[in-house]
Amino acid sequence: MEVKIGVQYAPREIVLESGQSAEDVERAVADALSGKAPLLSLEDEKGRRVLVPSDKIAYVELGEAAVRRVGFGTL
Repeated sequence: MEVKIGVQYAPREIVLESGQSAEDVERAVADALSGKAPLLSLEDEKGRRVLVPSDKIAYVELGEAAVRRVGFGTL
């Protein structure tokens, strides 16, 4: 699943491909925004952890994983 996180006062958004389910990501975001967790903590497909302070989150966009095409072909 593709996750885009907008951070206040940062010119670029954080984009990561997460192996977590949509429900797990949504729960982590809800906990961070409600104040239950001081950090939004997500793990990408390569096992790296992304930590964002909860009070600096501007928005979070959840989407389907992008299908990567390889080769040359016509559509």
